[in-house]
Amino acid sequence: MKDRTTSLVAIVGPTAVGKTELSIAVAEALEAEIISADSRLIYRGMDIGTAKPSPEQLAQVPHHLIDIVDPEQSWSLARFKNAADEAIVEVQERNRLPLLVGGTGQYVTAILEGWAPPPKAADDSIRTRYEDFAAEHGTSALHAELQKVDPDSAAMIDPENVRRVARALEIYEITGARPSEQRRASPPDYRILRLGLHLPRPELYSRIDERIDRMLERGLVDEVQALLDRGIELDHSPMSGIGYRQIGEYLLSYQTLEEAVAEMRRRTRQFVRRQANWFKVDDPDIEWNDLSDGLADRLVDRIGSWLQTG
Repeated sequence: MKDRTTSLVAIVGPTAVGKTELSIAVAEALEAEIISADSRLIYRGMDIGTAKPSPEQLAQVPHHLIDIVDPEQSWSLARFKNAADEAIVEVQERNRLPLLVGGTGQYVTAILEGWAPPPKAADDSIRTRYEDFAAEHGTSALHAELQKVDPDSAAMIDPENVRRVARALEIYEITGARPSEQRRASPPDYRILRLGLHLPRPELYSRIDERIDRMLERGLVDEVQALLDRGIELDHSPMSGIGYRQIGEYLLSYQTLEEAVAEMRRRTRQFVRRQANWFKVDDPDIEWNDLSDGLADRLVDRIGSWLQTG
């Protein structure tokens, strides 16, 4: 195969579609390394609710940007982009192929399009004001404020992710322009192949339900309790992840376990629809592939042919 030092392959798709297993199989066949583009896999101690690859899977091929910060630590899109850019270059310099794998649309797009982070306020007062608004009036009310000024950004941000909603409103307030219109980009100078994984919605929803059941069987409740015991509160950014907030509310007696699980299923379906705003089935830059037997081998062949034509 030709020189891999100028190549990047992205494997994208909705949650629970099977990106982890397939990307590991592809990476093993191509001697590639996986760059995670998942906003939750970065956190240590948050394994079950994030469907993090198992220790055995992580040992099969090199992985990057998994288990790199504690939930108490702050994180941002800018920090992710810097870390991912560095990891990609390091992999390329070893003449190995980097596979960018994930379903966090903002993270994936930031890398593939070379986003430059929007400006920040001089202090935290603006964002704190919005966070206080959410605490008083509810997360839906804050999200509705973003919907008024920037429907495109609102469609892509989980209403429960107060930090991201507040950040978008902060950008709008300090710049006077919609965040969705400010994504300054300087595309990377390496070749990119975008591969998407697809399943019909009914089948995907069935896989989601099965995965949530497995999370509960594996000890999701105990995992969330351990985070609460460490002082990680529900309004901390890591706890906005689906599963963590809902189970946290159960543990704090805000709702029953049955209600929490039903909310997990509902919010995961909503998340799938938001992911579709980032990874559109009619995007000509993404080669979509229906999940089926032998797909890993077909993708290995496709990537190999692509590398040969570089």
